[in-house]
Amino acid sequence: MAVLNGAESLLRTLGDAGVEVCFTNPGTTELHLVGALDTVPQMRAVLGLFEGVVTGAADGYARIAGKPAATLLHLGPGLGHGLSNLHNARRANSPIVNIVGDHPRYHKPYDPPLESDIETVARSLRGPIRRPENVAGVSQDAISALTEALEPPGQIATLIMPADVSWADGVAADGNGSRPTVLARPVPAVNPAVVERIAEVLRGSDDSTLVIGGTAARAAGLCAASRIAAGTGARVFLETYSSRLEHGAGLPSFQRLGFYPDQVLRQLEGARQVIVAGTPMPVAFFAYPDQPSRLVPDGAQTHILAEVGQDAVGALTALADLVAPDREPEVTGPNRPALPAGPLTLETWPTVIGALLPEHAIVVDETISSGTGLITATAGAPRHDILAMCGGAMGEGMPLAIGAAIAAPDRPVIALEADGCAIYTLSALWTQAHENLNITNVILNNRSYAILREEWQHLGAGASDPHTNRLLDLTGPDIDFVGLARAFGVPASRATTAEELAEQFTRAIAEPGPHLIEAVIPPIA
Repeated sequence: MAVLNGAESLLRTLGDAGVEVCFTNPGTTELHLVGALDTVPQMRAVLGLFEGVVTGAADGYARIAGKPAATLLHLGPGLGHGLSNLHNARRANSPIVNIVGDHPRYHKPYDPPLESDIETVARSLRGPIRRPENVAGVSQDAISALTEALEPPGQIATLIMPADVSWADGVAADGNGSRPTVLARPVPAVNPAVVERIAEVLRGSDDSTLVIGGTAARAAGLCAASRIAAGTGARVFLETYSSRLEHGAGLPSFQRLGFYPDQVLRQLEGARQVIVAGTPMPVAFFAYPDQPSRLVPDGAQTHILAEVGQDAVGALTALADLVAPDREPEVTGPNRPALPAGPLTLETWPTVIGALLPEHAIVVDETISSGTGLITATAGAPRHDILAMCGGAMGEGMPLAIGAAIAAPDRPVIALEADGCAIYTLSALWTQAHENLNITNVILNNRSYAILREEWQHLGAGASDPHTNRLLDLTGPDIDFVGLARAFGVPASRATTAEELAEQFTRAIAEPGPHLIEAVIPPIA
């Protein structure tokens, strides 16, 4: 009977339990795990040149596949490099099994140069942490970590793998072909009494507002919310950033809550009853002088229909059946915008995307300040998914696209990326080329940290002009995204007009493999 080492036991257990992808940037302490990946044919290994690419890709995969991938990271510094996009994944409630290699236990007391407190770093992810102490316990820890990652609404389970446990032999391979059992807990239902109570609130008020997010941003939740609006007159808003928004023709289209407190308070003005489903109550992304943190109008009553992690779709559907039993959802018909002409602007570039978006696309939106017109421009385009940067940590767009493309290889993936964000994880382009993924990257280059110029105005950060502040300026030298993409093996072009963007976008979608278009747009005034 074959005997497995700890690394083989770990990865074979995860593979047999249904984990199909491992995104990795390994080092010395993980080499036995790298070797073990060759023995698990059902698990695809994907190399990233930077850990932030690895963790962002795992987030994108989970959002589209609806199940965890594994990551494989090198010690504490590797986990630290990947932490930014693990933060985004945590905020998106994406399930991930995070494997972090560690020194052999006998080596750690000597404080080698890469020794660090991995547990402390991992605790910031607020998920379970496991460390197998011997080979015999590896398989059970793997199953426990996978089960915990799938705990609603999804979390990041970190498994710290000492190198001596990875290379130690002693586990007999299971020769009977049985698969490990993962007992994932079902999504908790909302108490019917809560649904009944909120139905009474809606019946007794003509100034109610419903804010939806999480799983409620999918088709069934959107349609239920539209029925509620049609039956009660309630206004409906989407949370500012959704992990996965189903959008386009044939679906209801709701306005997203704004980014700034004054925008949200204007949107919710007049609401006396604010009901949330699948998302927390609205709060400000940042604190601003003389503006509230909790973005609910003064005097409004707040109600939670479904907590994050509860069955928000089921609760919305049950609520719609109570308050609008005979109403149908109001959906957007097919309606593509006309192709614009002339120089690219903040208004014209989203119109080009809306006019040409292919069917069944996955759109990754990390446009930051440049993408305010995107939702409207694509509302009547063929049905698609939009993945947003839920945690606010920049640099996830192109890694998200990698995970989405691997989860759905038959769907075109469009990564819409702000220039400042793109630089964080530009090496994602190498993985896109290495894996020959059908991703069209559109870099919106306004040669500035435009979002910080906006923030400067809101904060009153100083007397100087943010438009001339050198710390917010990405010129001198200009970044050549076309040249950088080609250096990573990705065909690239530059567009300065709507006509050029339309021609280059059409060509990129039609050709297999990754492409990059640098779309030059003016800075925000």
